Amino acid sequence: MVELKTPGEIERMRIAGAFVAEILAELREKAAVGVNLLELEMIVREKIRRRGAQSCYWGYAPSFGRGPFRNTVCLSVNDAVLHGLPFDYALCDGDVLTMDLALSIDGWVADAATTVIVGTPDPEDQRLVRATEEALASAIEAAQPGNRVGDISAAISAVARSHGYPVNTEFGGHGLGRTMHEDPHIANHGKPGRGFPLRPGLTIAVEPWFAKTTDRIVTDPDGWTIRSADGSRTAHSEHTIAITPDGPRILTVV
Repeated sequence: MVELKTPGEIERMRIAGAFVAEILAELREKAAVGVNLLELEMIVREKIRRRGAQSCYWGYAPSFGRGPFRNTVCLSVNDAVLHGLPFDYALCDGDVLTMDLALSIDGWVADAATTVIVGTPDPEDQRLVRATEEALASAIEAAQPGNRVGDISAAISAVARSHGYPVNTEFGGHGLGRTMHEDPHIANHGKPGRGFPLRPGLTIAVEPWFAKTTDRIVTDPDGWTIRSADGSRTAHSEHTIAITPDGPRILTVV
């Protein structure tokens, strides 16, 4: 069931979104050669504790994972792109790191992700990251009231095609609000004019993610970390947005 939010409820989601954005900005600054993934996890735990927020990941046990999840942020390195479990790993020069964070404040959720290149960037990795950022911007532009979910999906896949990247449709964007995952599902490939209508009050997480050379994925033995099936590098960008009468509003910004 899709729940449309009032302007006041969207404002409460914006408060959570600003905190998500603040944490991700700090993690981007901290992600350097030699920094351990567990250090980044502890930064997030402490910031959530001090704010009195709630992690949407801690204790999360969906059908596709080996739950419950026992971390507060997803950290995915190189060929890992989604649901990466923080572990004892020191970042190396050239690593591609995706950081995905969802939390709630006073019962309202926001979700965002960003990908950074640690140390010396490879130009092809930079192009991959930029492609997800361009796809996210294009998807948000398509999220106009009166359009449909398929318009968002088509915008994402058009950017992927322009860069020559394949698109996986198993995991994508989603509604959110009182919980981290609500209807509707927003695939990263679709047809314009199809799917659920974008009405004012709809709040969604839009999250294009690409692998360089495959649309197939595999899951690690940990039951969570999702990787490109061929080991190629990956990237992921995500914002929480609200559909308003005046157009899309990004909620995960400071």
